[in-house]
Amino acid sequence: MRERSSRTTNALGSAAHDLKTPLSILNGYIELLQNEKLGPLNERQREILGDMRASGQRLQHFIQDFLSYTVLETGEMKMHFETGNLNPCLSEVCRLWANRFQERGLALYFLANEKLLEFTFDSAKLQRVISNLLENASKFTPSGGTVWLHAEPYMWERRNPNSSAMTGERRRQNTPLPNSVKISVSDTGPGIPAEYHIEVFDDFFRLPGNEAQTEGMGLGLAIARRLISAMGGKIWVESELGSGAKFSFIVPLKPPASAPSKGKNK
Repeated sequence: MRERSSRTTNALGSAAHDLKTPLSILNGYIELLQNEKLGPLNERQREILGDMRASGQRLQHFIQDFLSYTVLETGEMKMHFETGNLNPCLSEVCRLWANRFQERGLALYFLANEKLLEFTFDSAKLQRVISNLLENASKFTPSGGTVWLHAEPYMWERRNPNSSAMTGERRRQNTPLPNSVKISVSDTGPGIPAEYHIEVFDDFFRLPGNEAQTEGMGLGLAIARRLISAMGGKIWVESELGSGAKFSFIVPLKPPASAPSKGKNK
């Protein structure tokens, strides 16, 4: 079964890779036409080309998800940890998503946190996780809604199942330094039923009843879960029906011992 699963995964990756080049060519020609470098366009032609470009971008996104999924599934994903400031990383993601949120009539808020000190993380992978969470929030939050991106230092207590639970009084007495960063994306969408809080991170999972209403293949959260796991962290969701959803993840200040580090950003 493992061999069959591996062959299927590799076949998906190969097919996605083969589709990437012709799609890039098509998108290039569409952009060329939109810029009117081959002649002027009337309003109807501009509208059609706009729809074609949007469809091409969606397909390109699906292909990229397939490629990311196959790389993660086969264990070929390489992490690139560097020491840097998280705030500019998060600000850049928000800037990239600002137009999409504005088009959908959504407000996106992020305020840099001065308490975040420099630490070692994979900037590109972290941005991919946040992008997947922001995309998820933009899909399910109705027009006029709000999405918040927040990051803060965090003390991650890795519980030992063999140790007794620490009392609340003892917790208040201990004030250890943060050993991780917690990042959250909250929205004012319809929320997620409690019975699906774990399943939403499964491969190709889509909430029952929403399959025909939302775009995508159900890989965004699955990819996010795998990337966070590769960083030595964890991800989860807090939500109730009618009360929005809050996706949070923790990444340690020190990357896993097996991960190579590139040193300080310059």
